[in-house]
Amino acid sequence: MRVPFRILLITIVALLIASSAQAQRPVLEWKTFVVPEYGTRIDYPAGIFVPAGDPEKGVGQRFYRSDGRAVLSIYSRNNEQGDTPASYLRKNLRVERSGIEYQRVTRGFFAISMEREDQIYYSRCNFSRRGAIHCFDLVYPKEEERAWDAVVTRISLSLRPLEG
Repeated sequence: MRVPFRILLITIVALLIASSAQAQRPVLEWKTFVVPEYGTRIDYPAGIFVPAGDPEKGVGQRFYRSDGRAVLSIYSRNNEQGDTPASYLRKNLRVERSGIEYQRVTRGFFAISMEREDQIYYSRCNFSRRGAIHCFDLVYPKEEERAWDAVVTRISLSLRPLEG
């Protein structure tokens, strides 16, 4: 079977374009951050973020992007009041619920996202059976939303308590 030259040429050009686009995407270096006191484990893009001190709440770490336009806070805390994800949100949400653009609340976690002042705010907290809350908050520029989609997804899905 002979492949016409035109189809072969189009295929080669398409493969070259695809491999060039793949080569231009930066490869992110991912590391695992652990809060041993609470057994929190989460992957974060160490190629983007550098440690920048304690988080505003709980025990963990705050990270900044070098230009300061993105911030990641990873933290854990005791669930002293036995909150569920829904009750925790009711007690601690600092914005009107109508301002939240994405919200998912289950028995084991919540994830919320909103846009404000050209920034995206994303927060997720997992609630463990051992009475701890494992969270991360991420703020990044709205104009970079598409570039952050895969990063947010990977961070979010990696958030786990180290329960055995």
